[in-house]
Amino acid sequence: MAISAVLFDLTGVITTSPWPRLIEAAGGNIELLVGPYHEDGDHPWHRLERGEIGFAEWFAAVTALATEAGVELDLSPLGALREEIVIYPQVVDYVAQIRGDGVKTALVTNNVREGSKMWRSLMAVDELFDVVIDSSEVGVRKPNRAIFDLALKQLGVTDPASAVFLDDLDSNVAAARAIGMHGILVGDPPDPALAELGALLKT
Repeated sequence: MAISAVLFDLTGVITTSPWPRLIEAAGGNIELLVGPYHEDGDHPWHRLERGEIGFAEWFAAVTALATEAGVELDLSPLGALREEIVIYPQVVDYVAQIRGDGVKTALVTNNVREGSKMWRSLMAVDELFDVVIDSSEVGVRKPNRAIFDLALKQLGVTDPASAVFLDDLDSNVAAARAIGMHGILVGDPPDPALAELGALLKT
């Protein structure tokens, strides 16, 4: 089946990844900071990305969890994220190219309310994407299939097999594949993933 839509994650796909800084801030205990990320549960970070709480509430909650676990967190490395998250220009160019060719495009990101202004300032979002799904705005986050269902519905895609999803996390790619989409895992640099996408678009 011909591909009619491509869905992109934001960080780690369109931009560089925040995960190294998150891991540094967690002192290696990343699950304490963000919970089991391959699930969509009640950890404060999951609630933050669903827009149920703000950053200050997350900070208080995760600090309490660290105290209970006898772990001392140093969240100062997170302050560098704003300057360190940069666009992959080759990915932005590719998105613009395929949208210009008539392929529907969507951005599907797990994000936080306080970060919206920053990441939207990095690129011409409305010129690149037909649909933008921000977990903190819609109240559901990857890997919950509901976020993919919502994106496909807004794109007007009725058959998941005609859509491709690109993400830098295995669990999110697996979740997309589980509902019948093509899934591409993106590394650093993202060029091999773009080549894989190009091959799919030609079939």
